[in-house]
Amino acid sequence: AGGTEGGMTTGEPLVVRVAMKPISTLMRPLGTVDVATGQAAAATAERSDVTAVPAMGVIAEAMVAFVLAQAWLEKFGGDSLDEVRRNFEGYVSRVGERIGG
Repeated sequence: AGGTEGGMTTGEPLVVRVAMKPISTLMRPLGTVDVATGQAAAATAERSDVTAVPAMGVIAEAMVAFVLAQAWLEKFGGDSLDEVRRNFEGYVSRVGERIGG
């Protein structure tokens, strides 16, 4: 289940599948038009990345952290960090009481 079951974590590692679009730059650019003269011109290659996977990994990790923080604040949120901390500590205390801890 990738670490989730019915929207709740199971305690297992959280597995996230990520997809991205291919790099849009062509190594052999298409023809273009010089806007100053209106004449046909050769476009230049702006980028030559072979792969964007390392950069995508950093972005994906940041987005997962952001989404988890949003979910955390949805559950424990408040008007201040002290209030968020108090809400979380209260939750941990209630869960501990329910499971006998």
